[in-house]
Amino acid sequence: MEILYEDGRVIAVVKPAGVLSDQVPALLRQQTGTDCFRTVHRLDGQVGGVMVLARSAKAASLLGEQIRRRAVEKEYLAVVEGEPPAEGRLTDLLGRDSARRVTYVSPTPGKDVREAALTYFVLARCNGFSLVSISLETGRTHQIRVQFASRGWPVWGDGKYGTARPEGTIALWCRRMAFAHPQSGERIAVSALPQGTPWGLFSDAMALLQAE
Repeated sequence: MEILYEDGRVIAVVKPAGVLSDQVPALLRQQTGTDCFRTVHRLDGQVGGVMVLARSAKAASLLGEQIRRRAVEKEYLAVVEGEPPAEGRLTDLLGRDSARRVTYVSPTPGKDVREAALTYFVLARCNGFSLVSISLETGRTHQIRVQFASRGWPVWGDGKYGTARPEGTIALWCRRMAFAHPQSGERIAVSALPQGTPWGLFSDAMALLQAE
């Protein structure tokens, strides 16, 4: 895995799509020959991109507290079908069907139903698809996938939530994370961009992101 940032307390890597978050610590132990990598957040197995891990129990506790306080910035990129408005804020009540392993939009509050919110803006459009930048306000299972799909804008490749394209590697990527270092308090920001299909449809927009 590509390492974006590393010191004695924190490591940030690019998790490949198809690798489970819980597998990352073991893979890092093999890659680096050192122990003690602790997950503090997760990405869906099909989702790739930036992932931050702690290298001590204390660092894990402090990073976890930042996540609970929503003090960690997370930006995602997605390619969605259709043309959503240029920018917006999506709010829903999301429930989870554990038996079917799917998340759904609930019309009313209830047991295991939680509020979900995100903001987005469209970076580019091409052939009926849109490249969007997404900032999460909450972190629910499959939140981005469900909130966009429920409005008729499923994520490219996401057969579970309504795309006409076959299920496989989906076009959802954690592009950037920013957090306070658990020891120094310094603000650390790490980023990485996806490659291949369908991201290449938006080469001009991706080039601008690369230049930031």
